[in-house]
Formats: sequence, structure tokens, C-alpha cells
Amino acid sequence: MTVVVHSAVPPGRNLPTHARDLVRMHEAVIGGSRPAVPPRPLVSRSWSRVLSLGLTADGMNARDSVPGDEVERRRHDSPLRHVIEDLRQVVGATSDSAHMLLVVTDADGIILWREGSSAVRRKADTLGFTEGSEWTESRVGTNAIGTALAEAAPIELLAGEHFEQNQHPWYCTASPIHDPRTGELLGVIDISGPALTLHPAIGALVETGKRLAESELWRTHRQRLERLRQMAEPVLSSGPALVVDEDGWVAHSVGVSAGERIAAPKPGQVVAVPGLGACLPEPIADGWLVRPADTARTVRLDLDLTPAPLLSLQAGDTGWRRPITKRHAEILVRLEKAGRDGLSAVALSHALYGDAEHLVTVRAEVSRLRRLLGAIVDTRPYRLAEGVRMTVHAGQ
Repeated sequence: MTVVVHSAVPPGRNLPTHARDLVRMHEAVIGGSRPAVPPRPLVSRSWSRVLSLGLTADGMNARDSVPGDEVERRRHDSPLRHVIEDLRQVVGATSDSAHMLLVVTDADGIILWREGSSAVRRKADTLGFTEGSEWTESRVGTNAIGTALAEAAPIELLAGEHFEQNQHPWYCTASPIHDPRTGELLGVIDISGPALTLHPAIGALVETGKRLAESELWRTHRQRLERLRQMAEPVLSSGPALVVDEDGWVAHSVGVSAGERIAAPKPGQVVAVPGLGACLPEPIADGWLVRPADTARTVRLDLDLTPAPLLSLQAGDTGWRRPITKRHAEILVRLEKAGRDGLSAVALSHALYGDAEHLVTVRAEVSRLRRLLGAIVDTRPYRLAEGVRMTVHAGQ
């Protein structure tokens, strides 16, 4: 399900008038009186978080930033380095680009890249809106980047919706970017500019940038798998066996159907694969060769629901035992109860959170669980794979 950016300007409202009303709203709320225009729920939630941290609204809070060499290290480590040039071209192709500032952060809210005209960059400099600066709610108050991180959702803010008064001359529109392979949060794409230059198409532009980034990351991932497949194909003259990358994504298989992904291999550690049983991965090229370690094919899980849940895996004579998070334990319990019918992402969101509003979180949690267990957990729908047997022990 696609989550869109909701405009900060209600339909039919005049932009300058609404921006002035939002500044008055800020003055009223911070001053303790009732505003004529109440803040949106997401703004109220953010202000409550920020006020609890002791930040001040009448000015600019102290900024925190990392040094230049740390920015370079984070850029090098970020998968978003592969898509930043494409994002620049998307924003630069718009007619209003001279008034826009493109900002891309990492998952910590640290600004890694900033692109825009010299005039808009100079204005941003006065706010400390620069490379290396931490742009989270806890540092700079309510803003699209920090609030998108806090809400795990796309955000657009205008004028007085920002907590700091110094940010009132601005709009900002941001959306989280996730790794399409793992669901992991990689960072945030943001477009900001003078408040009265906000256009209804800005939200769509940010969404386009986010989709472009994620699709390009997925394309690069598929290219790496294809290269791995070509290098490893001569080794797989007989099966059953798999070749996977460092994260467990299957590049090639012979004699077994293990889905798209298995648990991420680690040196010397047995990994269980439905259809293969216990396997001891062997390093090969830029990935791993995965072959059966014995003849057992059934994978058995034992989940011990102690206050710190423990999961045991047994396949033939080999296995492991390790702690897992309470959320992952709850997911496994739900999947075991669902049986072969499994659960959709919507159904799992309802089961875990009581509503269907947490699909992004659900998918990210299942992705992290699949990094641990791989194809033991199937997708579409979510369920335990064929050949997997699980016993749940209630604990104390």
C-alpha cells in the first residue's frame, strides 16, 4: 500500500492566508490560549513530544552536528549514495527548482546531501540546515525530516506548524526511504523552501523521489544477484544447492525451491533451509554456496516464551538456540496459529497493533525476522514454510 504525503494546505484555502493563520496558531498554543485554527493531530503529537524534551519555541535551539570526515564516512556507507544523482536530476528538472532545497539524510536524521540554489542554501545556513547537522525532533523540534522519522510516515509542514519560530518562513515535505530488500530505514528525502512557494505538486515530487530511490536500489540488487549467479553457475552442476548473497537473497538454485531468501549466512554457523534441512554455508565469490549438511529435511522450531524469548532450531543433528525480540516471538506465535492459511500484512497489523495503520512497521519487522530465519517464514501470505514444525512453550 502506497502512503502519500498529505498537503499542509486544506483544499480551497489561500496559501498566504493559511500560512498566517498557522503562525497565529503557534503563538496561541505556545502562549497557552485557544487557537482559532487548531493544529493537525500529527502536529499536536509532535509538539507534545518536543515540549516533553524541554526545547524552546521562541527562537532556535542548539544544533548538533557531526564533523566533515564523519559525513563522508556515512555517505560511503549509505546505499543512497547510488541514487543521489538521480534525485538531483528529478528536482533540478522542475521549473521552481531555484526556490527548492533538496536534502537527503541517513536513518539518524544526519543531513548527508544538500542541493539547491546559492540563495536558498544561504537561507538554510542561518537555520543550521547544513550537511552534518542532526535534523531530528529532539534537536530542532517539529520539522518534516524529524517528524517523518518519529511518525514513520511522509510529512508536510508549513510555517507555524514548525515548533521553532525561526523555521516559520519555511515549508518542508519529507518521506522515509526504506531498503526494498530488507525494509530497513535508510534515511529521509526532503524538499524545503520559502513557505509561500509551497506548491500542491511538492508532495508528489517527494513521493516520486522516494519511489525512484527504492526502485533503483532494487534494480542494483537484482544486477548483483545476476552477476553472482553467472559466477557461481559452474559450481552448481549438481544439487541440491543454493547460491545466495551476503544477506541470504537467492541468486541461483539447483534441485530445491527455497523462495527468494534464506537466513543471512555467517561463517561456521548452520543455517536451516526448508527442503534442504541443515546446511553449512561455504564462501564463494561475493556470496555463499549452501548445501545440505545431512539428510534430514524437516526443520523444527521451539519457541520458549520467557520474559526474554528464546528460539531453538533443529534440523537433523544440527541446530542453534538464540534470544529473539518479543515482537518477533509474537509474530511467530501468530503465524503458528494461522497455519497454512497464513496472514496478510493487513491481518498481521490488526493482530499485532489492533488496526491496519502499521503496514510499514509490520513489513519491516517480518523482513528482520526473515534475515534471521530466511525462507522458514514465507511471504504472500506470511506463514511458516512447508516442512517447518514449531512448538510454543508458554514459559512462566
